[in-house]
Amino acid sequence: MQNLHKQKGMTAIGWLFVLGLIAFFVLTVLRLFPMYLEYSKVASVMESVAKEPGLASKTKREILSLIGKRLDINDVKTVTAKDAVITKEDGALKIKMDYERREAFLGNIDIVGKFSKEIRASGN
Repeated sequence: MQNLHKQKGMTAIGWLFVLGLIAFFVLTVLRLFPMYLEYSKVASVMESVAKEPGLASKTKREILSLIGKRLDINDVKTVTAKDAVITKEDGALKIKMDYERREAFLGNIDIVGKFSKEIRASGN
């Protein structure tokens, strides 16, 4: 009986539980990373369009074409130029993108990310 008191460490069930938790968090990160990578690409596209010279003189169709081309170059598949809303406020262009991305997680459970990015482009 005295040997049992000297033993230290985790049991096999304890190790399985710890490994299961680690696997769960790794799976979560692997599912979330592409969503946020895509969002950063969308944000960079919008910021580069805002820096476009003569943007205020372009039509909405031309601006949407610029956005669409840059999304294609950055290999963004789930967001299109049709998701962009372009308005004029106080002499400046406002471009806003709201979109939702759904990614399969486990079985019939999905992870849903809602993303929103708004920029104001000066009238240069």
